[in-house]
Amino acid sequence: MSPTTTQPPAETPARFSDVKGWFWPADQLLFDWFLTRQAQTPGLRGDLLELGAYLGKSAIFLGGYLRPGEEFTVCDLFDSPAPDVSNSAEMDRSYATLTRRAFEANYLAFHPELPTVVQAPTSVIGSRLTAGSCRFIHVDASHLYEHVHADVAAARKLAARDAIVAFDDFRAEHCPGVAAAVWGAVATMELKLVCITATKAYGTWGDPGPVREELVEWLATRADLWHGVEEVAGAPLIRIGGKNAKAPTPPQPLRPAQAWVPDASEATGVPGTPDVARPARPATGRAGRGLLGRVLGGRDRG
Repeated sequence: MSPTTTQPPAETPARFSDVKGWFWPADQLLFDWFLTRQAQTPGLRGDLLELGAYLGKSAIFLGGYLRPGEEFTVCDLFDSPAPDVSNSAEMDRSYATLTRRAFEANYLAFHPELPTVVQAPTSVIGSRLTAGSCRFIHVDASHLYEHVHADVAAARKLAARDAIVAFDDFRAEHCPGVAAAVWGAVATMELKLVCITATKAYGTWGDPGPVREELVEWLATRADLWHGVEEVAGAPLIRIGGKNAKAPTPPQPLRPAQAWVPDASEATGVPGTPDVARPARPATGRAGRGLLGRVLGGRDRG
């Protein structure tokens, strides 16, 4: 695949905050922390993967942590028909204005090249990518149990050693299927949760010990985040809250422009050309060791 030359429409997001989506500051901080830690860990290599993109807010953020020789893949139905009736009803209810053109326009406002775009149900991703190739996976597609269960299984197959997998909406009242699939994976698929926020769960199929220790020490330095640690299913789980969390420096647009939000007329947008994302700005962040044993009693901070 060759680099894309697709250009966004004249009206594109002027700021990261103009991109529509549900990606809160506390989770931006954690994405930054996990991805920065990976960059600082010798020998930890791998690709990035997002299942479910909406209008690209978290994908834009993730694209800034891609390193030379790595790939970033985004899988979403976009304008394509849903594979079954229940999924189609969910798409019509929640994502009526979602189009691939909108995603690409937003992404290209911040990065000169698109990621590899797989416009298909997420059920295909396990056969499109190499097993054990991804170091960070963001699962944010369907909220239906059977689909999320399959996405968890695909993430397990594709996860590199010590990869981090983030699951969105695992505790929201409108999508209990996500919670059932994630906690089911803890019980039956050897998923080890590292931490949870108000909207996301972060886990690994690798060794969770070192990352838990370093995360707790980093959290102790953050006055804008509270945290507590307690045992859940026989293992430590870090709970994190941050209504006043200060987000990291957001991605910066490549050019000044006005914010662009797709309307219903975009529903028939023409898909662009899939592509491999480019290496982008290095991430910055902090990691450390040592406080996990002192907070297992479940203290909250903040």
